[in-house]
Amino acid sequence: MDVQQAMQETPRERFLPRDQRMHAEADRALPIGAGQTGSQPTTVRTMLGLLEVCPGQRVLDVGSGSGWTTALLARLVAPGGRVIGVELDEGLAAWGARNVAASGVVGASVRRATPGVLGHATGAPYDRILVSADAGRLPDPLVDQLADGGVMVLPVQGRMTRVRRRGNDVEVEHHGAYRFVPLR
Repeated sequence: MDVQQAMQETPRERFLPRDQRMHAEADRALPIGAGQTGSQPTTVRTMLGLLEVCPGQRVLDVGSGSGWTTALLARLVAPGGRVIGVELDEGLAAWGARNVAASGVVGASVRRATPGVLGHATGAPYDRILVSADAGRLPDPLVDQLADGGVMVLPVQGRMTRVRRRGNDVEVEHHGAYRFVPLR
């Protein structure tokens, strides 16, 4: 399945608060609660394209929010893949988990992130890591959770960044300017 098909099969409106659903087709970030936003569809499409997700992969979704990106990733890794979404805000994590469960995707879950800990090291290594918050700098704990040959996509100081890990070497590329809430 490609990114466009995954987005068609996973309507954004199902992952928005009721008062925002009328804006689901708008190509802009929308508030989802707890001072956070759900990224605009073109940004999500770009990030998923840069991530190069394939069936059967293990993926970590950091800052999963409403669960939309977790559900999209689950479609992209099917069959046989696994997606773990982590969200720091307890209420958003619970809501995101319910949204993912209601979406009908398999092999995906959302859980509350451990405060002060980046990612989900107990599930590492991951073939792909998606981060939907601006890291400020390349986060070594997440790079360490990447498998050899793994790819991570995240905004760093307002620039969309793709990281490829090859053994102990890390290749970094930048792909345009974006605004995200800060990674905590």
